[in-house]
Amino acid sequence: MAQCVQSVQELIPDSFVPCVAALCSDEAERLTRLNHLSFAELLKPFSRLTSEVHMRDPNNQLHIIKNLKIAVSNIITQPPQPGAIRKLLNDVVSGSQPAEGSVANVITAGDYDLNISATTPWFESYRETFLQSMPASDHEFLNHYLACMLVASSGEAEPVEQFSKLSQEQHRIQHNNDYSYPKWFIPNTLKYYVLLHDVSAGDEQRAESIYEEMKQKYGTQGCYLLKINSRTSNRASDEQIPDPWSQYLQKNSIQNQESYEDGPCTITSNKNFDSNLLSLDGFDNEVKVDGLPNNFRAHPLQLDPSSDTSNSIDGPDHVKSTSSLHETKKANIGIIHGACLTLTDHDRIRQFIQEFTFRGLLPHIEKTIRQLNDQLISRKGLSRSLFSATKKWFSGSKVPEKSINELKNTSGLLYPPEAPELQIRKMADLCFLVQHYDLAYSCYHTAKKDFLNDQAMLYAAGALEMAAVSAFLQPGAPRPYPAHYMDTAIQTYRDICKNMVLAERCVLLSAEILKSQSKYSEAAALLIRLTSEDSDLRSALLLEQAAHCFINMKSPMVRKYAFHMILAGHRFSKAGQKKHALRCYCQAMQVYKGKGWSLAEDHINFTIGRQSYTLRQLDNAVSAFRHILINESKQSAAQQGSFLREYLYVYKNVSQLSPDGPLPQLPLPYINSSATRVFFGHDRRPADGEKQAATHISLDQEYDFESSQQWEELEEEVVALVNKGVIPSNFHPTQYCLNSYSDNSRFPLAVVEEPITVEVAFRNPLKVPLLLTDLSLLWKFQPKDFSGKDNEEVKELVTSEPEMIGTEVISEFLINSEESKVARLKLFPHHIGELHILGVVYNLGTIQGSVTVDGIGALPGCHTGKHSLSMSVRGRQDLEIQGPRLNNTKEEKTSIKYGPDRRLDPIITEEMPLLEVFFIHFPTGLLCGETRKAYVEFVNVSKCPLTGLKVVSKRPEFFTFGGNTAILTPLSPSASENCSAYKTVVTDSTSMCTALTSSASSVDFGIGIGSQPEVIPVPLPDTVLLPGASVQLPMWLRGPDEEGVHEINFLFYYESVKKQPKIRHRILRHTAVICTSRSLNVRATVCRSNSLEDEEGRGGNMLLFVDVENINTSEAGVKEFHIVQVSSSSKHWKLQKSVNLSENKDAKLASREKGKFCFKAIQFAAQSSEKYTFADIIFGNEQIISSASPCADFFYRSLSSELKKPQAQPSVHTEKQSVEDAVKLIQKCSEVDLNIVVLWKAYVVEDSKQLILEGQHHVILRTIGKEAFSYPQKQEPPEMELLKFFRPENTTVSSRPSVEQFSNLIKTSLHYPESFNHPFHQKSLCLVPVTLLLSNCSKADVDVIVDLRHKTTSPEALEIHGSFTWLGQTQYKLQLKSEEIHTLQLKACFVHTGVYNLGTPRVFAKLSDQVTVFETSQQNSMPALIIINNV
Repeated sequence: MAQCVQSVQELIPDSFVPCVAALCSDEAERLTRLNHLSFAELLKPFSRLTSEVHMRDPNNQLHIIKNLKIAVSNIITQPPQPGAIRKLLNDVVSGSQPAEGSVANVITAGDYDLNISATTPWFESYRETFLQSMPASDHEFLNHYLACMLVASSGEAEPVEQFSKLSQEQHRIQHNNDYSYPKWFIPNTLKYYVLLHDVSAGDEQRAESIYEEMKQKYGTQGCYLLKINSRTSNRASDEQIPDPWSQYLQKNSIQNQESYEDGPCTITSNKNFDSNLLSLDGFDNEVKVDGLPNNFRAHPLQLDPSSDTSNSIDGPDHVKSTSSLHETKKANIGIIHGACLTLTDHDRIRQFIQEFTFRGLLPHIEKTIRQLNDQLISRKGLSRSLFSATKKWFSGSKVPEKSINELKNTSGLLYPPEAPELQIRKMADLCFLVQHYDLAYSCYHTAKKDFLNDQAMLYAAGALEMAAVSAFLQPGAPRPYPAHYMDTAIQTYRDICKNMVLAERCVLLSAEILKSQSKYSEAAALLIRLTSEDSDLRSALLLEQAAHCFINMKSPMVRKYAFHMILAGHRFSKAGQKKHALRCYCQAMQVYKGKGWSLAEDHINFTIGRQSYTLRQLDNAVSAFRHILINESKQSAAQQGSFLREYLYVYKNVSQLSPDGPLPQLPLPYINSSATRVFFGHDRRPADGEKQAATHISLDQEYDFESSQQWEELEEEVVALVNKGVIPSNFHPTQYCLNSYSDNSRFPLAVVEEPITVEVAFRNPLKVPLLLTDLSLLWKFQPKDFSGKDNEEVKELVTSEPEMIGTEVISEFLINSEESKVARLKLFPHHIGELHILGVVYNLGTIQGSVTVDGIGALPGCHTGKHSLSMSVRGRQDLEIQGPRLNNTKEEKTSIKYGPDRRLDPIITEEMPLLEVFFIHFPTGLLCGETRKAYVEFVNVSKCPLTGLKVVSKRPEFFTFGGNTAILTPLSPSASENCSAYKTVVTDSTSMCTALTSSASSVDFGIGIGSQPEVIPVPLPDTVLLPGASVQLPMWLRGPDEEGVHEINFLFYYESVKKQPKIRHRILRHTAVICTSRSLNVRATVCRSNSLEDEEGRGGNMLLFVDVENINTSEAGVKEFHIVQVSSSSKHWKLQKSVNLSENKDAKLASREKGKFCFKAIQFAAQSSEKYTFADIIFGNEQIISSASPCADFFYRSLSSELKKPQAQPSVHTEKQSVEDAVKLIQKCSEVDLNIVVLWKAYVVEDSKQLILEGQHHVILRTIGKEAFSYPQKQEPPEMELLKFFRPENTTVSSRPSVEQFSNLIKTSLHYPESFNHPFHQKSLCLVPVTLLLSNCSKADVDVIVDLRHKTTSPEALEIHGSFTWLGQTQYKLQLKSEEIHTLQLKACFVHTGVYNLGTPRVFAKLSDQVTVFETSQQNSMPALIIINNV
């Protein structure tokens, strides 16, 4: 239980005090009424004695009584009604609230820190009122009247006669059977005669003489002259006299009629005393009527029967009690009590109470106790007093107490008033009232036994209850507190007697006693036992006290405290005590908050919200409801819907109170601020037929780190090229879409008149749909002029200025249950300046009568006002984005600091050009190497001209706009739809096998020296695109050589004609996705020709072998490929003719077929370093001019991308420089730069139509004898090698040339007749002349050794060579100068006819100026066969 102001030792004596009745004449009442007080009220502040008093017990021992208090009250002949008592108690509790700013008690228990109100004054007021307002009953005498004051005025005509009238009236009330109420202690009630004298108006001598007469008649002990009203009330303002009455009267005054009249009451006659005054005695909280004895009115606690149909305070009208209390208080504020009394009068009243107690009451009580004691002794037949016999009774054999359940229900048994069993109870009660607890305990114990023997359960319970209290209050605590007595009493009252009022009194007393002994657990159990359905107020108060017991234990039980506070709050709420209910829930919330008890938290918050709303604490209500909605709720959908509706309802009321105030922050839906994306620019246009807009950037694209890196690299490349190879220091990559991955540390730049789209990520955590209406962005804007100085005045604008910033409003936005959904909100800046996007503003509502919306309702198309909105409130949510954590300096690493995130603070800059790009006839699928002509349309949709248009791509070999040789005014896309992409010329059939040559410079095709092939200027007419203008340019595409899906990124770069300080350039992105399928595979080898005729120049000619294989798998519907033309392109070599032996002129390849071609290539003198000569060998009747666009473009692009590939550079060591040079010379003579372009057509059947596709493949030949391919070769992964744990001896890499390179150093050729006729019968030896031609292919001098001796390696070799011999010199040593041709005349000698191989001479070579000899055998590439015939 909570701490109390009074200790239990003070509380119990104050709760049970001697009761004295007061009976006043009309005149006496009038005198006290001048002070706005009744006689009983007049005495109230002085009813406690200031000094100790003494009396003697039956054993004549002196007994001291401390702090004795008496209760004086007017006689009322009707018992108080239970309903009225309940109403009074309800008012008392609601009138007592925790004081504002009172210091709470902080209790730390485990990990809880709780603020708990240390005291509960409402409980103490309730307990005090409850104990004081208990009606008197027959089974106990504690609140029966012991004495009666008869009061008359000295101003009456016959005061003595008035006294006798009053005395008769009192006698009639006590002894007449018509009156069962009030109750009197003993038949012989003490009568005390009081004469009131008005000092200011009355005759003092007359008063004294009447008083003398009274003393003669009633004795000095039985009467008193009380002088009051020493001043008139109109002099009240002269001096301030303290008002000791207000604390008693105002505390609990109920005036259910009118408030007091100002003047004194004028009473016309006794019979119709019509004072409409009902006042509640504040001190003992009983209401007495001030009236004359002959018409005792109803008890003031009597309820008006018409107003209380249910006869229960817990009915619906209990709510009015608080308001009536306020009115009463207001009425009482202006009234001054005791206005006619001086301080001397106060002392006189105090003296009067002392005299009455000393002279009248206590002697009367002492005498009564003696009489009762004597009666009891005679009844027991004992010679000694009861007091001395007590010991024997208790030490003797105990009568076993029967358990309650065995006793038959005889609570209805009533003793007659003079029954001896009741006399001992009377004596016990008297002893208890005068604090003689030892004697009281003995008597109660005896009485208890008697009652139990008679099975009078109500009487027994009362005796047990008071025996327990007496035992506890005995001085020196001779025996422990018998709690089981109390338990038995409570059980009896409750279960057998069905008297909850008495049971409640037991519980209140016992709990207080247990608390004083720190037995909190037992006290809590006791309090909880008495909670029941019959009274919510009582249950609430007891549960709250039980909760305090749990928290005050040695080890506080925090959760039990919280749980019982919730129960108490619930019962307070049912009892109409809203403030107390709210307080209980708030205190319990401290325990449940943030501990994961989500359903409990929801319940508490909901109740707090409801109660706060009822008490008009709207802000608290809103915050409580907000908590329910923002926590991850585990409630059912219906419950959540109910919470939401309550919240909206309360919110609406709050917003109506201050309609012009700032918009409130709404808790729903959740906004994931960091997922907010901002997009600058117009939405992408949808594809229009064959027109396909550039993909650019849109909010529909997912962020990809790698691709964003690639775009940045492309932009850097083009910016570097524009700025002469240097990237400016202030360059930052253009960002059109800002998200949580982008760099948001700088203020983004937006262009005026171009929309800004903000994508806000909403999430609905509830299981009910949310409907947002009139959803738009909230912003502030500062107009500025960035060109010159800032405007002097910087205006701050908010959403109300559409001419500065246009705001898009989404009329309805539905978020289904537990759905995440993004809203895209647009702003249209019409002015330059600084924009700050603050958040979103919307009406939050829910859909009427539905829990979930599925099916059609969930579609976005249905938000056209079809949802009936049940209720909505206007509010806002801010977008606050936390920047990235800083981690650069040591200070930032050691502390937690976050950088800025400025994605929502764009700077609006001046107008810029805006380019849109459309692709016409752009394919999605190509064959590898296929060329296609498409068109690109460039449109300037802004109001500024644009210039400097360039396109950059990592795959420049994929597309071309054509070189300078291309015609700049192409036909329109529709006109050129079925034409070939190539430039062709019709040729006659005679030039079938010979080459047609043309030349072109790579500079024409933008592949100059040191240029970047990736950056391609777009050939705009006049290099400027005016506002609103559009231009269409042809664009040739070539399918990449690898099959599969290719993403090819184009970045279009352009600038404004007028230079802008903030934005220097703009970009437009496009990603083309091309799917390529396999077509042809071209392999080529080149080798030196051994023939010497038709030589043009030195160095001779070569043979080119080309293998073409159709590797198409027919999935593209390709029927067959035709090889249309083979062209060469080189600075030094050109194709001369085709040496195909087959007569079939049509080169067709069906699926999986392979064709072999052989061409003769010759060398020519180079024209210039950049000129390439193209030679075309045609297989059809149309020549494709390979030196024109697009054939040459693609050739140059593939060449440049090939050149970009890193070449393996041999390491150079200075000491081996000469060796290196030699190696280079040897390598050089095996090099060749011959490039082959194979042009083809493919016949495709698609939708029963035949299409002709064209394309080209490139083969770049670098080395003689080495096979080259048209498609990149997959490198085989190296096989696993064993680890070597030793160090190889030779760590230097040998720089010897390879065998192939040496074999190309010297070209050898044998000239001889193919067949030779010889008459062997005439001459047995046949001599044949053979010419050996030696040609030095290198630029250096070469020493050559020719060895004609047969090298016998195997028997097979003997078979071939052994039959002929070379005659003459067997070894020649020669030196060949640079590119010199030398002839050796040899003779071969044969002895048989047959076929012989003459290719046996072995040639060794070494560079003349080298010490190191590189020698290698020169083998002819083909056998030199000769036929010897006999004639």
